[in-house]
Amino acid sequence: MTPRELAPYAAHEEQSRGRRYEEPPSAYRSEYQRDRDRIIHSTAFRRLVYKTQVFVNHEGDLYRTRLTHSLEVSQIGRTIAVALQLNEALTEAICLAHDLGHTPFGHAGQDTLNACMRDFGGFEHNLQSLRVVDELEAKYADFRGLNLMFETREGILKHCSARNARELGDVGERFLERRQPGLEAQIANIADAIAYNNHDVDDGFRAGLLSLEQLRTQPLFEAQFLEVQRLYPSLEDRRLIYEINRRMIGTVVTDLIETTRTNLEEAGPESIDDVRDADGPLVAMSDEMYAQHVSLKKFLNKHLYTHEHKLEMTKKVKVMIRELFAAYSSDINSMPDEYASAAADLDDAGRARVVADYIAGMTDRYAIAAHEAIVA
Repeated sequence: MTPRELAPYAAHEEQSRGRRYEEPPSAYRSEYQRDRDRIIHSTAFRRLVYKTQVFVNHEGDLYRTRLTHSLEVSQIGRTIAVALQLNEALTEAICLAHDLGHTPFGHAGQDTLNACMRDFGGFEHNLQSLRVVDELEAKYADFRGLNLMFETREGILKHCSARNARELGDVGERFLERRQPGLEAQIANIADAIAYNNHDVDDGFRAGLLSLEQLRTQPLFEAQFLEVQRLYPSLEDRRLIYEINRRMIGTVVTDLIETTRTNLEEAGPESIDDVRDADGPLVAMSDEMYAQHVSLKKFLNKHLYTHEHKLEMTKKVKVMIRELFAAYSSDINSMPDEYASAAADLDDAGRARVVADYIAGMTDRYAIAAHEAIVA
């Protein structure tokens, strides 16, 4: 999509705050396409294929991983961006990068690592994703990190405390000034929620942890169930669930696009700065659809994320993360040389951060093997 086809309130490259380190432009790619490609080629992105979304990697080959989740978020985000005449490449880059800093074992891993880091500034995967693209990826001769465009980095950082924002420079300013991110970042944020709500229904049903009877208590699911049953009365369960799922996504996305168009017409932004100065996000679902979306999220939390099977696995992975953190903190030389040398001359907080970087970068199976090695 060329700049002339973009809405005036979209992110335009010529108005960007640019990169942290100046670089000559690419001959054949836009700057946001270049960001997307750097993310795809990053080590952190490849690791997502063996990181938990809901089910730990060894529990089955067909469950979503952080990588497939990121791809689904990207697909949803791009659809919305194109429909609203926004910057598709920027939206895609943010969507693909949003989970680069996630720990192994999903939110159980993050929560445990955050507890381990309580006295050293804490741990939050959203901040870690920014740290990955700004500092930890080591590929380029001229700079650390991926040197992404400001708007891509802004979109990766969905939320941030004032304390952390003050340490992040320009990308943290909006949290101190209480301003909004660009529309592409707003899309990535909500596309993430749409993706995990719907594919967790699919994975939960596949795992046998959710039943049709339970799912039919949810208005969003029930409406599509009745329509699919009417059209395909003899459809087997697996195809039935998929058909319902894709229709649920389509329904939510359509509502989001139409509601956002109305919001944009009413707010009348003429530039990305107007978007940032708005009282709240302009990318949104209707009140009715949002209520159904939240209801499904609460349902999944009660019946899937805290299911007895999941809680048993959560206990195991929390022990693994705690013991890995303790082992590497007490002996930094038990980490690979690049991490041991990075931690060597630091104070306790600095060493703890390097240990957290190392553990957060692990895949599920690498963490399991590393834990087996320290307890052997």
